[in-house]
Amino acid sequence: MIIGVPKEIKSNENRVALTPAGALELSRRGHTVYIQSTAGVGSGFEDAEYISYGAQILSNADEVWAKSEMIMKVKEPIKEEYARCRENQLIFTYFHFASSEELTHAMIKAGSICLAYETVETHDRQLPLLIPMSEVAGRMAIQEGAKYLEKPSNGRGVLLGGIPGVAPGKVLVLGGGIVGTQAAKMAAGLGAQVTLLDVSLNRLRYLSDIMPANVITMYSNEYNIRRLIQTHDLIVGAVLIPGAKAPKLITRDMLKLMRPGTVIVDVAVDQGGCIETTHATTHADPIFIIDDVVHYCVANMPGAVPFTSTVGLTNATLPYAIQLAEKGWQKACTDNNELKLGLNVVNGKVVYKGVADAFSLPLHEVTAVL
Repeated sequence: MIIGVPKEIKSNENRVALTPAGALELSRRGHTVYIQSTAGVGSGFEDAEYISYGAQILSNADEVWAKSEMIMKVKEPIKEEYARCRENQLIFTYFHFASSEELTHAMIKAGSICLAYETVETHDRQLPLLIPMSEVAGRMAIQEGAKYLEKPSNGRGVLLGGIPGVAPGKVLVLGGGIVGTQAAKMAAGLGAQVTLLDVSLNRLRYLSDIMPANVITMYSNEYNIRRLIQTHDLIVGAVLIPGAKAPKLITRDMLKLMRPGTVIVDVAVDQGGCIETTHATTHADPIFIIDDVVHYCVANMPGAVPFTSTVGLTNATLPYAIQLAEKGWQKACTDNNELKLGLNVVNGKVVYKGVADAFSLPLHEVTAVL
């Protein structure tokens, strides 16, 4: 198979979809790997390194898209790339369709095979291609939240870890999945007082067992959320429903319950956000303020630490990419139910329920396209 890796062009997105190690594994199996020139530089990988491990360098994105049967990316195609997507071309990337009706209709029109990292799912409901970036984003949520709690950033002026004689800051984490768990661990490690909410009692029991003493778990409901946001300094939105829009756990009216300078980091922004006032921001312009509450809603948080993110992502995606390259997408998705669940839009048809529901589109049976 001919595999193409274009350079990411979203604002401040320095990740690349494939490391030189990944290029080696594909090329040694007889597949052609095209890398757009300088695509890996932001992550610390030069063109010469890719060449030495069997990849070929192409000078521009148009060439990569035109010559490739499978495109591997990190972020969803943006408007500038829509025209490059073509019928029957496999695009393997994060799509997060449910948060963008424009993207959904663009991919329907293109007729491409859209296999989304975020909905590849194992038999035990794990999301193996979302986990590494969720781990990064969860940890970064505390790193960024701590920064924007500083007074020059319009935060409350609170040091999360406190000092002797001064109480530490309070962190509220909404959601006990991968993002929430990593955020709670990081905040606890800094010495903050952490409250972690989830709707699964089994998950709360598990988290209660593994978390340090400065993390307490509580059941997630509107009553508890309204009460807790009044006293917490940093709030992390870490809710995910695979392939669907995130539920709005904090509404606009709740902002008035928070103290001025409270910081919200909505990691769920890729799926529309779990805060009603969320809208996607960029690393170049990461925050906005509503009712004196600082909102950090960067849609590609892991892009700020591209070396860690790129290596972690390739570790997870490569085994699936090899299956797709060796078998072709139809046989690979037929043989592997995890990959089949990754199919979202195929040849103009929506085959993933969460996407169809988000925009009231017809849902087609995935077996029909296989």
